[in-house]
Amino acid sequence: MCLVLPLFNKSFKLFFFGFIAFSGLDEAICRNIEACVQLADTLKSTYGPYGMNKLIINHLEKMFVTSDAAVILNELEIQHPAAKLMVFASDIQEREVGDGTSFVIILAGALLQNAEELLKMGLAPVEIVQGYELALDKALEILPNLMCTEVKDCLNEEEAVKGIRAALMSKAYGNEDFLARLIAKACILVKQEKMPFNVDNVRVTKIIGSGIDDSSIIEGMVFKRMVEGDIQKVEKATVAVFTCPFDSQMTETKGTVLIQSANELLNYSRGEETLLEQQVKEIADAGIRVIVSGGKYGDMALHYLNKYKIMAVRLQSKFDVRRLCKTVGATPLPKVCTPSKEECGFCDQVYVSEIGDTHVVIFKQENKQSRISTIVIRGSTDSLMDEFSRAVDDGVNNFKALSEDGRLVPGAGAVEIELAKQISKYGETLPGLEQYSVKKFADALESLPKALGDNAGLKSSEIISKLYAAHQEGDRSVGIDIDGEQSVKNVEKAGILDLYVTKHWGIKNALDAVNTILRVDQIVMSKPAGGPKPPQAGGGMDADDD
Repeated sequence: MCLVLPLFNKSFKLFFFGFIAFSGLDEAICRNIEACVQLADTLKSTYGPYGMNKLIINHLEKMFVTSDAAVILNELEIQHPAAKLMVFASDIQEREVGDGTSFVIILAGALLQNAEELLKMGLAPVEIVQGYELALDKALEILPNLMCTEVKDCLNEEEAVKGIRAALMSKAYGNEDFLARLIAKACILVKQEKMPFNVDNVRVTKIIGSGIDDSSIIEGMVFKRMVEGDIQKVEKATVAVFTCPFDSQMTETKGTVLIQSANELLNYSRGEETLLEQQVKEIADAGIRVIVSGGKYGDMALHYLNKYKIMAVRLQSKFDVRRLCKTVGATPLPKVCTPSKEECGFCDQVYVSEIGDTHVVIFKQENKQSRISTIVIRGSTDSLMDEFSRAVDDGVNNFKALSEDGRLVPGAGAVEIELAKQISKYGETLPGLEQYSVKKFADALESLPKALGDNAGLKSSEIISKLYAAHQEGDRSVGIDIDGEQSVKNVEKAGILDLYVTKHWGIKNALDAVNTILRVDQIVMSKPAGGPKPPQAGGGMDADDD
């Protein structure tokens, strides 16, 4: 049994017992497009070096001040299913390249907005999708020809900085040169020849105080904590790592001991102390100078560790324990015992230092033995350090992409304008209805340099016309100059270069999401689950109703 309500434009609603369905052009497709365009408009103002920050307070009342699209999308908790498809596309871009999430969302929003105009002109969604796919194939065919330079040796610091610098400008404008060099050094330290680069090998530690110019690199790991015992510095140390608490062993079964005198009590406790001291002495005789534990240290165990001049470090995170094992080359042990030589690690220096007002324990490897490097970020506020940390993360991901594909293309909107120019010409050669979709694809590419100009306070219409004029003359490397008086310049000479893979996957992921949304002609919403609703914040089951 169902009730059919006829509406305009051949759309209708179906009310069933279990769900509600919206169907038709106005009910389904236009609603989806409207939600996605609103999401793109939200992120458009964050694009580029002069992009604005968003202040987000999530459901846990944690505050974020950022212009990073990946963080914004994760914390917004988007409910609309079509908008979620765009979020999934940006998430794939983040995993594949590590950068370009804003690029995907803004381009997808512009493509959908242009598709809505074509729908109102009378084109079918299938015709729009076919035209967009033709334009995508043409764009991916043109893109390799726009390459201006290639990084052949990513272990060369000067070459690596070229591919990292532009990615940092959108989050750390003014500090991109310093951070790019810092990231390049940290990545080169841990990059092993003929092995894929692992982004997890470059860690970030944020210590409040001073400024970003005081940030530094440590060849090894840095932990914001103090040692447990009295020993605070060891050189050329053999390291043992335990994942369990370092304390006297507990018996596996419970027992009852009858003590009849004070001497029997002293002898009982003395036996336990002797056993623990013997265990620590065996560890010291094996040459171990540093013990790292994933649990707590007992007071008696600390006493004997201090007696035998062994440093005691406690790490509360199991992930930190794993990374430290990777740094020093140790095997984590599940119980307190005397490790063999194969299970021990080695570290050149383990010492306590003070950075600002923060005590840190540093495991430092010299002579390029380290498998992990740490970038110590300094800053005046937590939100500022978080933003620099995200910039470092983007830079490290760009280094990974650079090590796999070193091709670079001009940035600052130059590639988008050149693609728009050539795809628009390609659209004029098509005889069918697909030419309208192809031209709209070219128009959508203009939205990215427009957003760059608008966020920099420039007149975007004038800039677009100047860019087209320069590209018509044959200069493919002309992009937006956000600081200069001419408003356009040769960005290749200025060193503003983007990764080829960022543009390639950004265009592809954006169009995949758009085509999926355009192919949806019906929205089916299930009935909400029954049962009592959870109490709202501030109230409870026993709260009085006013």
